[in-house]
Amino acid sequence: MKTLYLRIVATTIFVMLLSSVLAFFLSNIYYHYYLKPHNDAKVTKMAVDVQTFFEKNPSLDVDSYLQFVGKLGYQLYIVDSDGKGTFYGGSFRKKDLSSKVIEQVLSGEVYHGINQFPSRLFVTGFFDNVIINTIGVPVTVNGSPTALFIRPNLEVQFGEMRIFFAFLLLLTILLSILFVVVSTRYIVKPIVKLTEATKKISKGNYNIELNVHRRDEIGKLANYFSKMTKSIEQLEEMRQEFVSNVSHEIQSPLASIQGFSQTLQLKNLTDEQRKHYLSIIEDESRRLSQLSKQLLTLASLDKEEGIVDRETYDLATQIKQVLFMTEWNWREKDLAIDLELEPVIITADQKLLHQVWTNLITNGIKYSEEGGTLSLKLQSIEGQAYVEISDTGIGISEKDLPHIFQRFYRADKARNRKEGSSGLGLAITKKIIEMHSGSIQAISEHGKGTTFIIKLPLTP
Repeated sequence: MKTLYLRIVATTIFVMLLSSVLAFFLSNIYYHYYLKPHNDAKVTKMAVDVQTFFEKNPSLDVDSYLQFVGKLGYQLYIVDSDGKGTFYGGSFRKKDLSSKVIEQVLSGEVYHGINQFPSRLFVTGFFDNVIINTIGVPVTVNGSPTALFIRPNLEVQFGEMRIFFAFLLLLTILLSILFVVVSTRYIVKPIVKLTEATKKISKGNYNIELNVHRRDEIGKLANYFSKMTKSIEQLEEMRQEFVSNVSHEIQSPLASIQGFSQTLQLKNLTDEQRKHYLSIIEDESRRLSQLSKQLLTLASLDKEEGIVDRETYDLATQIKQVLFMTEWNWREKDLAIDLELEPVIITADQKLLHQVWTNLITNGIKYSEEGGTLSLKLQSIEGQAYVEISDTGIGISEKDLPHIFQRFYRADKARNRKEGSSGLGLAITKKIIEMHSGSIQAISEHGKGTTFIIKLPLTP
């Protein structure tokens, strides 16, 4: 099958036909093992009643009587001891009857042809109008022993019902096929939409509206497909923005290095000018090196998400170590340090968290004015390490605050570039904290400083 629609239609019709065949087969078994003895007994009783009527009315006109019985809806065959037989009522499909059976009935035995009728696959014996599928009883006609064989004439007794049920069955099958064809199109339609949407996505078109309002599995699939499409679109936008940002960040220092290198080739430069240009080249090279390291760090964190080398240690001691490492920087700006560090034992990746505190403390020092204050607080609250790092620096504007953890985002682009920032530090910080199942939040007011609040579980 080339399409799911045709496959479902063909499969459903096949199941319907197979079910019908199996149902008939099982009904046939049910008839032969349960209903056939019951039918045999009913027809036998009727045959015995005819036999009794013959015995009570010896002067009866046999031919007229049997014709009358045949018109009532029975098939009869009467045969005398000389083998002369006559049929009444509807004709039998097969009229072969062994002489042994006739002799048995003539000798006084009752022939149970219905009960003894052989079982056949897919043929319900009650409807097979052959002469061996009858009940035979002995009767006396004009003083002579005679054998009477009788069975219901189903064509007369159930003719209209048979036509009705045949029409009902045919109509049911045709309507079922029609409804299968229509309903299957309704089932498959959302899948066709999903297929078309997938083709559009493969071509880079993410602006897709499925409009599938269903609550079943296909509706859920369409809903998740729409969410997946939006995620892919956002990912593609982030990828393009990332490539653009990386290209821009690399291009700027490279252009500076290239330009000042060409300037250094001029012969009329003083020693002071040469030293100045060389210092600029050195700064730009350092900036490129820092950008390269941060990109490698981000790539490593993205690739190895969830792989954290945990160990148990005192978080307060680690934060003090980072503060001492940056002592020269905050002393140069004459910053006041406010420490409230409770001993907190945590199980985490010591190297990764060391980078978190380095990034945040360095940022606090960098953007603080001279004579400002840098505050560090640590305490344990309900199984979590609660860290606050605050500064009294330039702060972050309200419109920039929601974006500061995005890669390459810089609130004050001119100032950050001058400071040598790549816009990756806070993105790395957030990534590491999320790898530890923690959270980070920034509270800031432009011109009044910034506070970073970090929550980390004490144990994984």
